[in-house]
Amino acid sequence: MGNVQKPESRPNVIVFFTDQQRWDTTGYNGNPLGLTPNLDRMAWNGMQVPLAFTCQPVCGPARSCLQTGMYATASGCFTNGIPLPEGSRTIAHSFHDAGYDTAYIGKWHLANTRTEPVPEERRGGYRYWLAADSLEHTSDAYRTLLYNADNEPVKLPGYRVDALTDAAIRYIAEGRPEEKPFYLFLSYLEPHHQNHRDDYPSPDVYKGKYAGGQYVPPDLAALGGTAHQHLDGYYGMVKRLDEALGRLIDALKSLDLLDNTVIAFTSDHGCHFKTRNNEYKRSCHESSIRVPLVFSGPGFDGGGRVRELVSLIDLPPTLLDAAGIDVPEQMQGRSLLQQVNRRKGDADSQSPWPQDVFVQISESQVARALRTQRWKYGVHAPERHPIKDSGSSEYVEQFLYDLEADPYELTNLVEFQSHEAVRARLRERLIQRMIEAGEEAPVIVPMLSKPSGQRKVLPEEIEM
Repeated sequence: MGNVQKPESRPNVIVFFTDQQRWDTTGYNGNPLGLTPNLDRMAWNGMQVPLAFTCQPVCGPARSCLQTGMYATASGCFTNGIPLPEGSRTIAHSFHDAGYDTAYIGKWHLANTRTEPVPEERRGGYRYWLAADSLEHTSDAYRTLLYNADNEPVKLPGYRVDALTDAAIRYIAEGRPEEKPFYLFLSYLEPHHQNHRDDYPSPDVYKGKYAGGQYVPPDLAALGGTAHQHLDGYYGMVKRLDEALGRLIDALKSLDLLDNTVIAFTSDHGCHFKTRNNEYKRSCHESSIRVPLVFSGPGFDGGGRVRELVSLIDLPPTLLDAAGIDVPEQMQGRSLLQQVNRRKGDADSQSPWPQDVFVQISESQVARALRTQRWKYGVHAPERHPIKDSGSSEYVEQFLYDLEADPYELTNLVEFQSHEAVRARLRERLIQRMIEAGEEAPVIVPMLSKPSGQRKVLPEEIEM
């Protein structure tokens, strides 16, 4: 069971998990439309992570990372449609062994049952269950269908975000053993598109409210895609998600649970609105990989703004650490709480935080990327099958962006002579991160360089 806190001091833990939500939809990250007042308040009073990134920008693989604490190639779930292997050890098992009640509500996407119920052996160890494997295929904006622990269909009333929020509040108020702390993973579909219509259906009250380009992020303004068609509905979905967060916080407060409940708000990946490939994610660009991440509750309140680059692979260790539970050796991330303690001078905390995050990409291509404070570097394996192959022994350089000069990634520098030293350094770092994730060291073939005019890189900029 590990080093567990006394029952009276163990916090409840809730993961408020959205799907396909860009980091810049939030007020605390600069969005001017007032979409997220509840999340912004949580960010200012708790701990916000402005530089948070997914480790795999597609639904199933990202979720496998969050449940196992392992990179998608390590768990085997490197594309959608690959269920968690039998016997997989998840974060739910760790919480259960520590005396927690465990609950999952919403979209699962780790059983490959699509519209059929998820059998108990594929539920990742969660006791309370009200979920669908592929919620986008069992429901619509005003038609929500989930399955309970007995595999019975359950139709829930209201807009889909509200239906799941109501279910979560019912679990917290009535559906759990009161003598135990609880761990709840609340997994929404919004603001993901409705697949069969390629549409972003917001609540009726918000239809048209955000139309007309009131705020179009600069990358979308430059590249187009479907942003002007879809941002209105997308923003309406984000607005309703924030209202759901507020309702959940109000429910916790009314039940005298708020002060002893850790809440983590994040998403599996972002959305580039068909500007980087022919759909919405599965690329190394900020629009695909950068996500909101905010914590509140014991250990996080008053934590301020975290400067480090943080990956979703770090979320499971962080949540277990917040509950006083030992982090399993299989987990490949680090506890962010340990980093905060290190900054405060705790000599017992772990080694310095990594200066980059590592991203694996599948389905659109077999690719890998590295993101530092200054640079974004991506490689791909064009000869490998993007769905059948989890990786490659050889990659070719594909992207290099200077995020200080070009934060919206509009100019690819990968062929410029001026950036050869940067590429060489990032190539070395990327290979090391692949090895640390459990992959074999690959060969990365450099791009041939071309003249770069007045561009040059100062020696001190190479390591940034």
